[in-house]
Amino acid sequence: MAYLFSYGTLQKKEVQLETFGRLLVGEKDSLTGYTLNRVEITDPEVLRKSNQKYHPILTFSGDSEDEVEGMLFEVTEEEILQADEYEVDDYKRVETVFKSGKKGFIYVGR
Repeated sequence: MAYLFSYGTLQKKEVQLETFGRLLVGEKDSLTGYTLNRVEITDPEVLRKSNQKYHPILTFSGDSEDEVEGMLFEVTEEEILQADEYEVDDYKRVETVFKSGKKGFIYVGR
């Protein structure tokens, strides 16, 4: 299993069911050194799934005072690839360490 951090629409039950075919299991965690901004979504499929025109997007700040809260979900390698398909081109997946000390993946702005 791998860890995937969600701070936005991947926390929605409808998005999880459509993207992964199941509800994800996870726990609250946070990420330091990042801030949240937003990006306008134009991909019709992502708009349909999320029902949101603007999605949050992480931006690296490097400031230890900046913190973003979210959910750290346990996912399979196949589900990581499904998440890659869901996220639009404004995002890229990187690996990092969370406040809990666990290592996993996040989607940040390109």
